[in-house]
Amino acid sequence: MTRRKRSWLQQWRRVKRQVRSRLHYLLFLLLCSLLLSGCVRYDVGVNVVGQYQGTITQHIQLGEQLTNFSQREVQDWLKTLEQRAKALHGKAKRNSDTDLEITIPFSNGADLHRKFNQFFNPTQQTPEQLATDPSQDIIELSAGLGFTQSNFLLVERDRLRLEVDLRSLGGLNGETAFLLNANTLLNLQFSLTTPWGARAIAAEDSLVQRLGPQTIWQLQPGQLNYIEAVFWVPSFLGLGTVVIIALVVAGSGLKQRFFTPAIPPAPTVAD
Repeated sequence: MTRRKRSWLQQWRRVKRQVRSRLHYLLFLLLCSLLLSGCVRYDVGVNVVGQYQGTITQHIQLGEQLTNFSQREVQDWLKTLEQRAKALHGKAKRNSDTDLEITIPFSNGADLHRKFNQFFNPTQQTPEQLATDPSQDIIELSAGLGFTQSNFLLVERDRLRLEVDLRSLGGLNGETAFLLNANTLLNLQFSLTTPWGARAIAAEDSLVQRLGPQTIWQLQPGQLNYIEAVFWVPSFLGLGTVVIIALVVAGSGLKQRFFTPAIPPAPTVAD
């Protein structure tokens, strides 16, 4: 075998090894993405029933792959969320070890603002408790909600502003780095349900979905997500006031028309 032919064979074998290595790496990433995608699905919602009634909801679904990796940490995290909900007079329902539903009622806009921010950013924990909080190990989620109301007698105009910091949930670092970290496998949505629907402000159409009275935002990991929406709700207090005024006016008109006593004619004086 000549020297040139031997050199060509060596180069060919080197190229084959590189291609095979690349293919194995791509297959590994594909397999991991199939097995681990959607390990955490976290749906947050605000349901506005009326001017003085509504609920904050959370639905958390965990994949079996995640619980197999950190069963104890996951269960501690879910228990922490249950305790936060109960502290805000909410309810927590365990559908399974990997499925949790939380419902927190609120009575007005100020109550929504207080409970939402207190649930996602508890301020009563000490630095030591925050450092050992299981929720910090599973999902580093920081959310702040602002809510303003304007009353127009018959209707109320509400404006919701929500900022969700998911910058800690970035993608993979480097070509060969693959960490089995639940923070990179989070699928999070925020939904707003109102009697007459909501209008999203400055939002990309691809990230917003409208289903009747419900508007859903798909939040993006690795980014600072900002949501702003305007919606209207009927003001039952204003409607009640208008009805009462209308009844009073109608009653006064009927009284004057049908129940006004007849004035007898004045007596004549004889000459």
